[in-house]
Amino acid sequence: MRIVVVGGVAGGMSAAARARRLDESAEIIVFERGDHPSFANCGLPYYVSGEITDRQDLLVQTPESLREALDIDVRVRHEVIAVDAAAKTVDVRSADGVETVEYDALVLSPGAKAVRPPLPGLDSPRVQTLRTVADAVRLKDTVDSGAGSTSTPLSMNSASGPTATAALRAVVLGAGFIGLEAAEGLRMRGLTVDVVELAPHVLPPLETEMAALIRDELTRLGITVHDGIAAVAIDSRDDEDVVVLGDGTMIEADVVVLSVGVTPDTAVFAAAGVECERGAIVVDEHGRTDVDGIWAVGDATLATDRVTGLRRPVPLAGPANRAGRLVADDIVTPQIARPIPHPLGTAIVRVGELTAALTGANRAALDAAGIDYRTVHLHADHHAGYFPGARQLHLMMHLRTSDGLILGAQGVGPEGVDKRIDVLATAIANAMTGPELIDLDLAYAPPFGSAKDPVNLLGMIAENVLDGEMALWYAEQVADPGYFILDVRSQEEYDDDHLDGAYLVPHTEVRARLDEIREAAAGRPIRVHCASGKRSYLAYRVLTAAGLEAANLSGGLLTLRAALAHEPALA
Repeated sequence: MRIVVVGGVAGGMSAAARARRLDESAEIIVFERGDHPSFANCGLPYYVSGEITDRQDLLVQTPESLREALDIDVRVRHEVIAVDAAAKTVDVRSADGVETVEYDALVLSPGAKAVRPPLPGLDSPRVQTLRTVADAVRLKDTVDSGAGSTSTPLSMNSASGPTATAALRAVVLGAGFIGLEAAEGLRMRGLTVDVVELAPHVLPPLETEMAALIRDELTRLGITVHDGIAAVAIDSRDDEDVVVLGDGTMIEADVVVLSVGVTPDTAVFAAAGVECERGAIVVDEHGRTDVDGIWAVGDATLATDRVTGLRRPVPLAGPANRAGRLVADDIVTPQIARPIPHPLGTAIVRVGELTAALTGANRAALDAAGIDYRTVHLHADHHAGYFPGARQLHLMMHLRTSDGLILGAQGVGPEGVDKRIDVLATAIANAMTGPELIDLDLAYAPPFGSAKDPVNLLGMIAENVLDGEMALWYAEQVADPGYFILDVRSQEEYDDDHLDGAYLVPHTEVRARLDEIREAAAGRPIRVHCASGKRSYLAYRVLTAAGLEAANLSGGLLTLRAALAHEPALA
């Protein structure tokens, strides 16, 4: 059997390596149009930042190592330019010309390419992407030159390009995961950095109240954020580029990093008759396309979201790696091959001292799918509060209203976010409900967690909400004139900042002042809050036990401040 793989890195090389382990007799050929069949694309920003110092560390495998270890014929700088599905051949272009290669099984792993919007001036030599090792080397060389060191020519068989020029000012177009990693890395190297994002906030997959925390951290790092606005042109001049924004703002730049998203790179395969939807290759549960003998994996394929059922590409390394392995199983041992699981889109990013992570669906996806849901928020220490070094993390979770099924979760904080999101991703994958989180037996010792882990606490909040033991209100309802807002924090906290019109009764005084509260509310529903939602929950229980209609602010003022960061909600 001859297995031909188009494209390396996560999906393609995983398929090739697994196929070899399953079948020692198979002939396996990988065509990679770039220079490196297996590199750490997620590590590229950290090479630019200087945290990864040796560019060789970015190379996971080389053609030589793959030949020696797995007897895989990896041919770099070979681009597949046509597929003849009937004849089961591919046309491959290299420096030696075009050759036609037969296959028994064809695995497509072309990945995605950077989106290039119709922006005047985008062809400036100062505009760079960060998708390949050559991109990272070029960008780092540019930064090194700006720092006063001698710029060295690109090596590692990198593509030719403009000579690196001194860079002291950078503009990053796009504030997604890669964009923010690039921005942070450039800032770490001492550059002045501006980030431009068309969406209303940075990290668009994050909910507004979570993204606001990341925006604040970017500001603390000295990165200027322009969100909710587009770049409309790049004016390329002799000594600099000027990025022009929709509001007329002009930002001078020595380097512009384009990171506004990716799109499946599938034109060749669509032309060969492989079914594509919105540019992505349509595959079944085993990665098979609609063309016999052709499979596809990775960023170029269409995936069905595990939570919403919506179909979309998921350009993440983890799902691509796992899919590559399972596609190889289906090719070599189809009788026992497991289906490719539907992805959750679990992702994580470091921004300064904070970590942001998410799994499952966000509000936008749930609304698009027409799913009715409830949202709960939590602000808790990442380990036992009495142990030195406890730091607050922020979690939120979406639950299906009908049965409490966990639909999605997000977290932001300086410590402990990663393990909580991983637990919640596992819970979603196993169709757990919010209240079932209460019973998870999670590791506890004071330096690592609490006896009631934040994940357990999320479950407790979920149970209270779903069982009707606690009614919630949300930041977007703060301006409703029909509500009586009751602040149950301390006088000192209230004096520091408070909501316009909020009535102060510290939570320890609520029982004794019920008549006063009833009179002040004058029949209006009471909307109670504290800083995080804990003290106000205690007050809420007292109020409802006294027969008053009340609701507790989800996440308290911490969440409200973040959700309304651009609005004058506080006095």
